[in-house]
Amino acid sequence: MKKLVYVVIIYSVVGCKNNDKDHENGNNPPPEGPKSISYSIISAYPHDTSSFTQGLIIYNNAMYESTGRENANSNKIMKVDLKTGKIEKSVSLDKKYFGEGITILRDTIYQLTWQEKTVFVYTLNDFKKIKEFLFNTEGWGITTDGKQLIVSDGSSDLYYYDPSTFRLLKSQAVTEAGSLSFNLNELEYIDGFVYANQWQAPYILKIDPSTGQIVAKADLTSVWDRVKARDPEADVPNGIAYDAATKKIYVTGKLWPELYEIQFGR
Repeated sequence: MKKLVYVVIIYSVVGCKNNDKDHENGNNPPPEGPKSISYSIISAYPHDTSSFTQGLIIYNNAMYESTGRENANSNKIMKVDLKTGKIEKSVSLDKKYFGEGITILRDTIYQLTWQEKTVFVYTLNDFKKIKEFLFNTEGWGITTDGKQLIVSDGSSDLYYYDPSTFRLLKSQAVTEAGSLSFNLNELEYIDGFVYANQWQAPYILKIDPSTGQIVAKADLTSVWDRVKARDPEADVPNGIAYDAATKKIYVTGKLWPELYEIQFGR
């Protein structure tokens, strides 16, 4: 018995020393990859197939959607009836602007533009434009943690802006298993995490904003396949909306015929 115990101790010491050497040489194991998020479709609702969705949000029990395309008639902010998909109210951008993501903070709508580097600010009730800001990147997705505005530009970075001045506060690189991510698009802030569509991919990424690490991801391939079977003209998934009051999550995509309430697994 003593001999057996002695052997175990020797191996433990050697193992510790090897770990120390690996640490000293920078040979740390790579960070773990993101966990897989399972999901189920709870309900499906009609979605306007002419809407090239750039942003989706639920605020005070109402759904708002932004669209953008190289067509003056396709660049809008809309209040949309969730159950019917019908537009209740809308405002169009000037034809020189390509509309992108939206978010709402304190009854104020913030809308990005793609390459024009302009942010439009509207009142919630009447969609009246009250401000314009300039910024230094492309505009793709935008959300808020209740204090700051969080923006994506199609790269691996998230940018944090002051909502009153649109002054850049900080940027955060987003990584997956230690490597930089890419194509971060439409954003939604849910229970302390930033969720992002990954453009041209079926994934929704769950990002820890304190580290920038992608901690989990959902693969929407089955939903995308369902959509394309119904309408071959449907484009990529894009649009995540969270109803904080009901804890429900909704997803859609560009030119999709349906919008889905989904439930993530634990």
